Amino acid sequence: MTSHLLDHPQFYLTAPQSCPYLEGEMERKVFTYLVGPDAARLNNILSLGGFRRSQTIAYRPACERCRSCLSVRVIAPLFSPSRNQSRVMKRNSDLIARVGPPVATGEQYELFSRYLHSRHSEGGMVDMSLGDFAEMIEETHIDTTVIEYRLRDPDSGITGRSTGELVGVALTDRVENGTSMVYSFFNPEMEKRSLGTFIILDHIRRAQMEGLDHVYLGYWVKNSNKMAYKVRFQPLEFLGHQGWERLE
Repeated sequence: MTSHLLDHPQFYLTAPQSCPYLEGEMERKVFTYLVGPDAARLNNILSLGGFRRSQTIAYRPACERCRSCLSVRVIAPLFSPSRNQSRVMKRNSDLIARVGPPVATGEQYELFSRYLHSRHSEGGMVDMSLGDFAEMIEETHIDTTVIEYRLRDPDSGITGRSTGELVGVALTDRVENGTSMVYSFFNPEMEKRSLGTFIILDHIRRAQMEGLDHVYLGYWVKNSNKMAYKVRFQPLEFLGHQGWERLE
């Protein structure tokens, strides 16, 4: 029997504020809460409708004038890496990934802070405390994992694990027949590795191995340089007026 949460979710609208992606635009979001035993099912439904999760909140843009933010997802079974993407995978073949529960650590927070100060120094997240970071990672009522990427250590060839340097982290949700990349960060000093690209490629590879259909990448903003990288992962779909459509 469908629960009250799924029958009548309560939606709220944020106050307008400056858009972080397009100069001169104002953004608003519509959101609802993801709590209780039916949170995962509600999140699945909302993900198909273009919502994103942040802790116990699902949200999507609800701007009055602008419709530039498009929810996008990679069609995992049809994806084939480009030459450059294949080089990125090879360049990072020495990394060991560990999939674990959504538990925050001081080591993750230190890397997170370095990443923000280097890549998003003017953003609102840059002043997050360790407690704020722990909430971002651990406050979830759905199937969420943390993937850590580390350099190999001397025993990695034997154990398949690593206690080497942490160079990347991804907070990832499992949604219906896919995965959703909630947030990822990495060592900003390792530019030649293209770690951001690698983490997405690794998620697509994992989805293919599990027989999943999609990897959700959040929002693509057409005229924002910050979001331009997402169109490199083809075939890509966006949520339009007619449902999910191929983005060429």
